[in-house]
Amino acid sequence: MPARLLPDRILLPLIVACALFMENLDSTVLSTSLPAIARDFDTSPIKLKLALTSYLLTIAIFIPASGWLADRFGARTIFRLAIILFTAGSISCGLSHSIGELVASRVLQGIGGAMMVPVGRLVILKSVAKSELVGALAWLTVPALIGPVVGPPLGGFITTYFEWRWIFWINVPIGVLGVVLATLFIPDIHGEERVKFDFIGFLLSSFGLAGFITGSTSLGLNLMPWPIVLTLLFSGAALLVTYVIYSRRVPAPILDLSLFAIPSFSASVIGGLLFRIGIGALPFLLPLMLQLGYGLTPFQSGSITFVSAIGAIAMKFVAPPLLRRFGFRTVLIANSFIAAFFVAVPAAFSIGTPMHLITGLLFVGGFFRSLQFTSANALSFADVPQARMSRATSMTSVFQQLSMSIGVSIGAIALELSLNASGGVIDVSTFRPAFIAIGVISMCSAIFFIRMPRDAGEEMSGRPRKNLAPDPVTAMRERA
Repeated sequence: MPARLLPDRILLPLIVACALFMENLDSTVLSTSLPAIARDFDTSPIKLKLALTSYLLTIAIFIPASGWLADRFGARTIFRLAIILFTAGSISCGLSHSIGELVASRVLQGIGGAMMVPVGRLVILKSVAKSELVGALAWLTVPALIGPVVGPPLGGFITTYFEWRWIFWINVPIGVLGVVLATLFIPDIHGEERVKFDFIGFLLSSFGLAGFITGSTSLGLNLMPWPIVLTLLFSGAALLVTYVIYSRRVPAPILDLSLFAIPSFSASVIGGLLFRIGIGALPFLLPLMLQLGYGLTPFQSGSITFVSAIGAIAMKFVAPPLLRRFGFRTVLIANSFIAAFFVAVPAAFSIGTPMHLITGLLFVGGFFRSLQFTSANALSFADVPQARMSRATSMTSVFQQLSMSIGVSIGAIALELSLNASGGVIDVSTFRPAFIAIGVISMCSAIFFIRMPRDAGEEMSGRPRKNLAPDPVTAMRERA
């Protein structure tokens, strides 16, 4: 293996971050280019929504299998395969000449995207010391926050000055670089034990997630008729409930719900779900408010929202010392209120609010949101045994995907209700109820962080934890 210019705690997150940035960028960059693609295909932009939903649907289906695949075939092999599939799908998207071809290509991208996030995170969790994980995981919050805000203006810029196909082809050099770096530096990590693939659990969880996420994402967006949306939503929920019952009867379920017996894991995942609902709505609501309320172009609004990503980058230098000084519990509780305030603060904007003030508030908000992301993500794995890390990464990825789709739905529904109340007139004040709603939901995450033990995650924060309690599930099995 070649000599490393950087330590693993920096090098590995940077390699994984390249892949995650490519995926996060691609999931949002397409939306601003739909009219241009529709003109090329001689069809309606509404029909092209299939290209967006098919991608999210595929990710939902294949995320549960990612942890098992990494354990069985090795994290490096699966991570490289994920990048290759995503890059091949990008090339195919750029070469598409019909809706069918584009949707099929997006499905191929989705298969790769479903494995990139959890497997990339797994590589870091199993390669970096726990005391250095906060700093390492801070790098991964950057592409997650930059991608959604860079995507719309970049898509508009490429479509305006070049051709929409380059939206997909710009992934090719990033993908090639990712495969090379993964081959050279990503360790070949396998699971400690081999278990049989839970095929029944895979079908129940995957199609349950796919139905629920597709249905919830479509709420308020008028992507499909209401009967279809409700059918998807309730059938997906029914399949997920069936999976919960089924998972208790098998020794190695594909999504390990017993992880929620670990207090720090359950608090960070469920609290993180509520917080991310607000974050998931921001990339949807902010550009709309800046364009429809203030009359900015897509490129101008994207340039303003981009400052939140700069705030996120600044945070990565602050999170480790903050957590060492105050601990996970204190930081997460206090920052729940601070970050939620900045999620809701656009509700106070008016047509006379100076643009430099809006930009400054978005910058500060990006900082605190990123701090919450980093802290919650790190805490999720603080007390998870190494042998169960792959299952934990799959579970956290599922909940993150759920939170983002629910966030978009809540934002869209609140905006629709506000629009109806105003008689169909759209201005800055129309967006006020939506921002207040997602801010309140994000603030509710503090309830779960308050219930955490005071010493939660201390080993990871840099302060050795005394009398570290064993994994509750492992302890029960040993007593049995």
